[in-house]
Amino acid sequence: MTLTYAIPDLHGRFDLLDLALSQILEHAGGQDARVVTLGDYVDRGPNSREVIELLMAWPFPSLRLVALKGNHEAMMWEACNNLVESEYWLANGGDATLASYGEFRAGDSIRSLIPERHLQWIGELPTIYADTHRVFVHAGVDPLVPLNQQREQTLLWKRYPKGFSSGHGRRHVVHGHHADERGPVVSKGKTNLDAMAWRTGRLVVGIFRDDTPGGSVEFLEACGKPHAE
Repeated sequence: MTLTYAIPDLHGRFDLLDLALSQILEHAGGQDARVVTLGDYVDRGPNSREVIELLMAWPFPSLRLVALKGNHEAMMWEACNNLVESEYWLANGGDATLASYGEFRAGDSIRSLIPERHLQWIGELPTIYADTHRVFVHAGVDPLVPLNQQREQTLLWKRYPKGFSSGHGRRHVVHGHHADERGPVVSKGKTNLDAMAWRTGRLVVGIFRDDTPGGSVEFLEACGKPHAE
């Protein structure tokens, strides 16, 4: 039996990521396992740079990392490549990301603060990961479209209607993006892990058995200080 641990939206909370990884290593007990991070590593919280650097370095040989892209990484990459107005990204939490990279002064290029290797890493992140029984994605999937034909806009930005409980065919969908302080929100077909960790200080990690269909068999919670508004 192998396990997959899913970590939702971090938004610069390096402290919670560090706690969660310690709990995962203890829970795995030295056995090989997979960690899927569901995107939104940057913006809003204080330590976006540190989150990215840890994921890029990934110093845990027994844990196989699958790092997915979130809509906030997409906004960051597009702003740094002049594909969207930088003000749009900054107004959606990008100001906190820039602060984690250093002092930003009026007239500076936002790209000048961010290492090229970070932007390259973000640009190459996959948007979806599927195994035999589950689909892991940042925001959601269209249940009527084959997985290999999903639009990136859907995978990064989708909002499920309230009460929607279906997965994708026989696969259970594991996602973040839908911030809910009461999370995790679990239904027969999908699990939303986003408990708004950057604000609440509560990061919920879902644990899934790779050989067993359906939702999480257990949750871990990494708890720290709520974000000071």
